[in-house]
Amino acid sequence: MEKKPVILTGDRPTGKLHIGHYVGSLRERVKLQNSGKYDPFIMIADQQALTDNARDPEKNSSESDRSCP
Repeated sequence: MEKKPVILTGDRPTGKLHIGHYVGSLRERVKLQNSGKYDPFIMIADQQALTDNARDPEKNSSESDRSCP
């Protein structure tokens, strides 16, 4: 079994998804994931989002906003 290159990437869950996310990274991630050439690991960087926005809690989205449709 051939060892595949690993891809590690993530998103900060602040705000709702928009077309910029799709064009900027999501479309390419799906393409790489479906190619079968890589082992992708995708994380949601909750702690980073919470600590970066600790003084502005309105930037932190609700649980329902954090998942993709």
